[in-house]
Amino acid sequence: MPAPDPDTAALAHDLRIACMRVARRVRFDADNTVAPHQFSVLVRLEQPRTLGEVAALEQVSAPTISRTVAQLVDQGYVTRETDPDDRRSVRLSLSELGAAVVRRERAHRDAWMTARLEGLTAADRTLLRRATDLIEGLLTRESRP
Repeated sequence: MPAPDPDTAALAHDLRIACMRVARRVRFDADNTVAPHQFSVLVRLEQPRTLGEVAALEQVSAPTISRTVAQLVDQGYVTRETDPDDRRSVRLSLSELGAAVVRRERAHRDAWMTARLEGLTAADRTLLRRATDLIEGLLTRESRP
């Protein structure tokens, strides 16, 4: 396999680092009311799911997700219900309070980002829109061997 183009490799590195920094800042600096890992689970539960489904989506072990879900149930953000089609299975979903937390967290995170975008020129905002679309496309693109 040929060595990657140095400019492409440098861009890949810089883009990866920038994305990680933005994600970290949004998760930790946006005046959040729940821990980042808990918010991620709450978002996954906007559709009712089983514990196993959430673990797979979050790419964590069943015991790890079980502890997080137990905390969210104790806080009143998540409800557990027996699946009517399979009495052995438990469906998890957001409570009204949990749905309110998701709305509030999204609003805080969006406000954090909006504050950083304000003052940019129209051309810079257009450029960021295009870059956002490109990054989203990268997430669905298959990597080459």
